[in-house]
Amino acid sequence: MSCLGNIVWLIFGGFFGALGWVFIGMLWCISIIGIPVGIQCFKMARLQLAPFGKEVIDSESSGLTSFVLNILWIIFGGFELCIANLLSALLLCITIVGIPFAAQ
Repeated sequence: MSCLGNIVWLIFGGFFGALGWVFIGMLWCISIIGIPVGIQCFKMARLQLAPFGKEVIDSESSGLTSFVLNILWIIFGGFELCIANLLSALLLCITIVGIPFAAQ
């Protein structure tokens, strides 16, 4: 069932969301300091392509460096991707069939 869900997801917006993550990841990889953030963007792009059947595990990294990178992430790419994903979810919620895809 997750294979069918991933195929439908890819057709109805997952591909364009993944392109956004790849683009932002490539921009972050321009600088040496941004490479770790860019690598995480590529991981999120892979998750955006096939979210069904996957589990996201939160790491317990904390500290000043992590805090600063999180603030920079929000300013340089995170907010835009958040708005794009929210708009995609709202469009998917229009139909009853799209609600599980919007939840992903």
